[in-house]
Amino acid sequence: MEATAALDKKINAYLSQLNTKQKKALITVAETFVTEQEKESAWTNKAFIAEMDKRFAEYESGKVKGITLDELETGARAYYKKKKAKK
Repeated sequence: MEATAALDKKINAYLSQLNTKQKKALITVAETFVTEQEKESAWTNKAFIAEMDKRFAEYESGKVKGITLDELETGARAYYKKKKAKK
């Protein structure tokens, strides 16, 4: 709590030194941080959790076959080589 208060005080001290253009840029950065935090909270989204539970159940039951990381890498490398050879 004490560290947060110190940061708030430091931010407020800098704010008084900024011009309007700089303040707008700062707002843009802050909005970006908030947007990123909202995206990271997907695990609190009930629809997202339900979809993930459904997909996990399909995988566990064998209805959907997954691939290993090695298979993914092999396929990606083959695609890259094929694409490079066409040029």
